[in-house]
Amino acid sequence: MTGNFKKPQVIGLNRFRCTLNWPAIMGILNVTPDSFYDGGRYNDTGFALKKVRQMVDEGADIIDVGAMSSRPGAKEIDQNTEIERLKPVLDRIRIDFPDLYISLDTYRASVALWAIEHFNINMINDISGGLFDPDMFDLVAGKGIPYVMMHMQGTPGNMQRNPHYQDVTNEIASFFAHQLNILADKSFYEVILDPGFGFGKTLDHNYELLARLDEFKIFNNRLLVGLSRKSMIFKLIGGAPEQALNGTTALHMLALQKGADLLRVHDVKAAKECINFYKEVSKY
Repeated sequence: MTGNFKKPQVIGLNRFRCTLNWPAIMGILNVTPDSFYDGGRYNDTGFALKKVRQMVDEGADIIDVGAMSSRPGAKEIDQNTEIERLKPVLDRIRIDFPDLYISLDTYRASVALWAIEHFNINMINDISGGLFDPDMFDLVAGKGIPYVMMHMQGTPGNMQRNPHYQDVTNEIASFFAHQLNILADKSFYEVILDPGFGFGKTLDHNYELLARLDEFKIFNNRLLVGLSRKSMIFKLIGGAPEQALNGTTALHMLALQKGADLLRVHDVKAAKECINFYKEVSKY
């Protein structure tokens, strides 16, 4: 199943390279009006920059910028709208943070190419794992840009209507194996795997995935987890995303113990503290 895979010790960046201290933190910057937790908060470029500075100061290694909501039931926006939302924010980020490691949250190869060429974007985070745009794999392989491959059953519009699997972990592993072999045929290996918590999964699916997260280490690729303030937390304990920070931190620690390498988070300070505790315990 594993194919010819390699674990990237150094994440490559176009024009420069950066060695990350693993586990690492990816801070979320949504420039959308309708994301599930912070939709509309950072549409203003000034507020977005303040958030970026805060996340960098608190210890974020990567900033993940997205202009299209992928919450359950979200409607797709067109390419022009996606670019219009991204452009002013990326313009200012690159002026104020010229060496910042920026990930772009998009499944469109055309938007990814535009961002790479205009803003020296360093990583592509694709929620479709290469399924929504047939040109995406050729783009990342051709540019040699690190790629986050996420699993999703369905689309954001329908993914939570009736998620179903015979064995959720094995089926996602089979998906990764298939997609990684396609990229291996293109001699491209800088891939981070994301099982896609909350993307076409029930509450039970999500917790089974977390319990079995270490099984994805068979691929020898870095693992990203996106658990931050998701419904799998607040549906279990009650409340809303605003009350889910404590649960997020608890699940982050479990994910780290199960082999997570990269935490995609809204709350960088809490995630940094969690990683520091994990590293301290891991010494023994």
